[in-house]
Amino acid sequence: MAAAAVMERSFVELNAAKREARRRFRDFSISSGVSPVSGGVKYSESAGGFYYAESSKLLSITRNRFMHWISSGDTLELVEESLDINLLNNAVRLKIVNCSILPGGVHVCETQSHVIIMILTNQTVHRFVLPHPSRMYRSELITESHIQSIFTDIGKYNFRDPSNYYVIPSIPGLAPTSTASAAWLSSDGETVFALPSASGGILILKMPPVDVSGVVSILELKQSSVVQRILTGWMPTAIRGDQGPSDLPISLLVHCLENDALLFALCQDHKLRMWSYKDQMCLMVADMLEFVPVNKDMRQTAGTGHKLRLAFSPSLGLYLGVYMHAPRRGQFCVFQLVSPENNRYSLDHISSLFTNQETLVDFTLTSTDIWALWQDEESQTIVKHINFEHNLAGQWNPVFVQPLPEEVSINDNQDPRETYLEALFTPGQFTSAALLKALQIYCRGVGRILEFSWEELKKEVTLAVETELHSSITEYELSQEEFRQLQVEFWSKFYACCLQYQEALSRPLALHVNPHANMVCLLKKGFLSFLVPCSLVDHLYLLLDEHFLTEDESAISEDLDFAHDVTCLIQCLKLIRESISVDMACVMETACFHLQSPEVAAGQILQDLISNDMEHVMNDIHSKLHDIRNPVQAIKWIIREMDYETEMEMERGFDAAQPLNVRMNLSQLYGSDTAANIVCQAVYHIAATRFLICRDLLVLQQEMLRLGDMVFGGGQLLQAQQELMPRTSQLLSSYYVIRWGSQCLASAVPVDMLESNLQHLSVLELSDSPALAPAHRSVSSPQTVIELFFQDMSRKQIITHLFSQPNTPLSQTALNWPQLVAAIASYLIQQIWPNNPGFLFPECLMGSCQYIQLQEYVRLLQSWCQVNVGSCRFMLGQCYLVTGEGHKALECFSQAASEVRQEDFLDRLIRVEDGEAASTPRLQYYNKVLRLLEDVGLPELVIQLATLAITEAADDWRSQAALRTRIFKHHLDLGHNSQAYEALTQISDSSRQLDCLRQLVVILCERSQLQDLVEFPYVNLHNEVVGIIESRARAVDLVTHNYYELLYAFHIYRHNYRKAGTVMFEYGMRLGREVRTLHGLQKQVNSYLSALNCLRLIRPEYAWIVQPASGAVYERPGTSPKRSHDGECTAIPTSRQIEILELKDLEKEYILARTRLTLAQHDPSTAAVAGSSAAEEMVALLVQAGLFDTAISLCQTFKLALTPVFEGLAFKCIKLQCGGEAVQTEAWDWLAANQLPTVITTKESSATDEAWRLLSSYLTKYKCQNNQYHRCIINQLLSHGIPLPNWLINSYKAVDAAELLRLYLNYDLLAEASDLVLEYVDALLGKGHQYFGIEHPLSATSPMVWLPYSAIDHLLWVLAENPANQYNSAVYQKLREKLSDYLQKVDMATRDMLYRCTRR
Repeated sequence: MAAAAVMERSFVELNAAKREARRRFRDFSISSGVSPVSGGVKYSESAGGFYYAESSKLLSITRNRFMHWISSGDTLELVEESLDINLLNNAVRLKIVNCSILPGGVHVCETQSHVIIMILTNQTVHRFVLPHPSRMYRSELITESHIQSIFTDIGKYNFRDPSNYYVIPSIPGLAPTSTASAAWLSSDGETVFALPSASGGILILKMPPVDVSGVVSILELKQSSVVQRILTGWMPTAIRGDQGPSDLPISLLVHCLENDALLFALCQDHKLRMWSYKDQMCLMVADMLEFVPVNKDMRQTAGTGHKLRLAFSPSLGLYLGVYMHAPRRGQFCVFQLVSPENNRYSLDHISSLFTNQETLVDFTLTSTDIWALWQDEESQTIVKHINFEHNLAGQWNPVFVQPLPEEVSINDNQDPRETYLEALFTPGQFTSAALLKALQIYCRGVGRILEFSWEELKKEVTLAVETELHSSITEYELSQEEFRQLQVEFWSKFYACCLQYQEALSRPLALHVNPHANMVCLLKKGFLSFLVPCSLVDHLYLLLDEHFLTEDESAISEDLDFAHDVTCLIQCLKLIRESISVDMACVMETACFHLQSPEVAAGQILQDLISNDMEHVMNDIHSKLHDIRNPVQAIKWIIREMDYETEMEMERGFDAAQPLNVRMNLSQLYGSDTAANIVCQAVYHIAATRFLICRDLLVLQQEMLRLGDMVFGGGQLLQAQQELMPRTSQLLSSYYVIRWGSQCLASAVPVDMLESNLQHLSVLELSDSPALAPAHRSVSSPQTVIELFFQDMSRKQIITHLFSQPNTPLSQTALNWPQLVAAIASYLIQQIWPNNPGFLFPECLMGSCQYIQLQEYVRLLQSWCQVNVGSCRFMLGQCYLVTGEGHKALECFSQAASEVRQEDFLDRLIRVEDGEAASTPRLQYYNKVLRLLEDVGLPELVIQLATLAITEAADDWRSQAALRTRIFKHHLDLGHNSQAYEALTQISDSSRQLDCLRQLVVILCERSQLQDLVEFPYVNLHNEVVGIIESRARAVDLVTHNYYELLYAFHIYRHNYRKAGTVMFEYGMRLGREVRTLHGLQKQVNSYLSALNCLRLIRPEYAWIVQPASGAVYERPGTSPKRSHDGECTAIPTSRQIEILELKDLEKEYILARTRLTLAQHDPSTAAVAGSSAAEEMVALLVQAGLFDTAISLCQTFKLALTPVFEGLAFKCIKLQCGGEAVQTEAWDWLAANQLPTVITTKESSATDEAWRLLSSYLTKYKCQNNQYHRCIINQLLSHGIPLPNWLINSYKAVDAAELLRLYLNYDLLAEASDLVLEYVDALLGKGHQYFGIEHPLSATSPMVWLPYSAIDHLLWVLAENPANQYNSAVYQKLREKLSDYLQKVDMATRDMLYRCTRR
């Protein structure tokens, strides 16, 4: 693995500008009541920074937190940054009206409770008091990813508070030619400002402490060490004496002591003066020219370009760094302030360092190093550093600054728009501020350029350039080549505009160094950049030959010969790099993108180099190759330094043994977007640099192979060809993939889609994978996929790993930025290294819904990476699932199965509970994939994969049964009924088979695909099918489901007519009980009719069925228990008597059901009552409804008396006779339902007449032995007081006159009874005997006749009982006479009969 250690000799600049809309500043205007200075000096832009005192402490609230600012004219932009947490409201823009901020005129101090910002302008001084971060939050343990900045409440600050600003008095006033300034807090809490006065001294303005009332006091430090206190005004210059301008301070710095402050002034006369603020006297004067070797010319000129810096170390004391500026050269002098003896200070000269750079922008001094920033004549930024005590011949160490974007060259096969867009929006190329400014200028300032997101900005740029392009076209027709040339012209114009503004924003302004954390930042006009250390192999490759030192060789190896070999080899690589043109470089880029062999591409590049070698570079390479003693070992060293392959896995959580506050602080370390950006840029720089190293090394190896034995010793040629080149090729491909990931932007995914994705992936049950943890993650701003991985997963694991090793210096509480950022970048590369067994990076992409990027990542690996092959195929399958290419996904999933138990990710994928671990690992894998496919909703693929998995489960009948069950289920879901049945028959587990059979029945019934259900053969499953359908039939509601008809069809299809009849009879029984509606009655009739038909198809001796148990309806599973009246559960009968029903019994039930239907059709309201009524009850209901024909038919079927029918009809006749028109109208309805006798057409007939006629016809049609029907009718009429109709009387007289007489007597109808007796006696005597059914009247020769004497005696007794009634008396007398006459004739007839008998 590549070493995590770094050689901190060279550093690399990394841009911290975010790929989002420009920073949002909150603007505030400050008015001090001053007027603008006419003709005043225009100050240059300036920048600076401030770090908190405890910013390098691990457990501090201000860890990795700092401020930086840029001033320009009257505007100051202040930004607070944190590398651990994203700060909110952290940028403010202050505009101080009518004033110009002095360069370097911003100073910041902190106390335990406040952060105080001090600003000096050309007319005023200001103080802003803000809360300290340690006082802003409830707890020192911050767990949020976003917190408020100290600038959050600056809008509440009273900028007009006179205690916090002061106008510089005009006398003596500010020196116009110097911009030096200093500000600090005294030991008493006073805010002190120091600036050069116009009189050449140092003007001191002292504000009272915060929240303490008071006035600003002013004093001036004179060179004579006399302090003149200014109370009411200023004395004229002539009185106090003149001081020359050579004493004017050009650089002011202050060092605070416990009770004093030392003020250092570097003046134009090249002298350094030190003042005591407390004693208000000059303690030391040192001539800096004494330390300059050639100073004659400098003494004659004012030192306007000198700079002064301080550095304090508690252990080493105070260091002073002085830059002495001279034309075309400069010198740094470092001094140490010697402790006072006898109140006399002195400087101890430590070092003098020389430079030939022209324009020094800024430099910073630490206790060990000088960091310097220049800008050369071509406006190129130059940053260097040096250890001022320990250096070799004053050799400065380089910083590889970030170059400006290169010009774009377009090939004929490239699209201009796509090429320029890629160059503009590749991460790390252009800042959004430069793009927005260029867009505004390109659009000629039309409209207001809004704050766009990265993607929106890309669309706006495309729209602007294309609009400008099309507006310039004047011809109607253009050739393709002409249009392409126009595209190149307009896109190159916009690109040049972007380059111009990127260059302007990249202008360096200052260095910001935190010596406690060794963190160096470069403050530029448009953004902030960080310096991170360079690894040894990168340092050697990027270092210019003139900067190469012997210590570089010693860093390679203690073996000087071997170190020399490596050095020569790297020099060859540099020669190749400098000779490779853009087109040659594209050959390797294209080969890597298209997954072609890098070795072949390297050979092609070598051929191009040889053919275009105009400067004989190849000869130089050959010469250096001949100086290498052991090229194989040198190449191995380079490969080993660049290889991150390891078998070690990082911990996935913090050490529980660490205290809670340490763990919580570590969880936030480098958690901000800025830190992620820097770390991932470091990864990109490493990957990009080493990709070039590998490319050049491959080219060099090709050349070495071409030279053969001239370079390699015995046996080394074969080793180089078989081992070194393949390893180099793999390294190149690995770094190409990492470089791609560092530039590939992640897609913005909505939160709901993320949640849906995680829910979908939950079926994988990767509970130990942080990539699939149910945490809220979203892509903030445009992140690269490696930044996304670092923030979501990798960062905490790396920090845990770093701080879990107590023997390393990284575990100390003081943070070292170069070590940490280099180690984090190294471990991050290790985690994403393709040839390492870890697979968290693809897991993160999958969990974050980055499927397009994940697909490309797998594609880039597939041709050469032999690690995690199966896992990558699985990931590719998952990508295909998301993009809707299911069949490709299935192919990938199938290919991944061969790697199960060989890769960690697939092992975690198949990890199951102990109780489920019986199946083979590959079967477990197939089950996981099947769940995934089921969750996506791809049943066809589930069937295919399950079929494939069955071959793997040849000896596992349980797994086979489970897989065939899956196949059955999805065939059934797809409507493949035949295939589903076939799969069902192959299930070896009987319980699963029964469950599937039940599901088949239910689903096909719900789909109404009954033909398939009936026609399946059901080999060895016939009884199970019948049982399932029967149980379903008895368990479900008859209204919504009709399993009985299905079962009927099932038996009919198999010619089992008795079973079919039994089913339909049970169906009819249940319909009568449960579905008491007209529709239910209709179904009941049909079901009974079907049952009859079934039995009629059987031979008569077998035409019977078993009576279905009525309890079958209620005793089915799931039914609530039946309870008695006292709440106790009733006992279920254990046995019942079997009842056999024959064909005639079914016919009776059919007739009864048909009768119910007839009644319900006539009167639907009776359906609920008639549904389960017996025959006797039905007769009553029919009579009530007026369906007398039906009632008579039912009575005849069940051999019931017709008495209820006649009584009911008689009652309706009574109602008709007594009712009105409404009753008459209603009667026609039920009359029409009966078969009336012949219609009388001679006269109009009423409903009453028709009813009486119907009654008469029934009496005629249906005879009774004892005339019961007549008697019941007459009883009904007489009981309601209705006189008997003549036809009824005549009819009854003819059959039973005696009974009629008794009925008359029962109802006290004496007159009718008397008349009947008289008529009856006359009939016996021969008068009208035919009306009484008497064939022969009274005579000696005819049969005997008789009279109801008891009834007549009863009548006579009643008539005689009331003699006062004349009518009764008359009738009584008449009856006595008629009876006397009758008796006489009876006596005569008797004698004649006796006479005749004696004669015989």
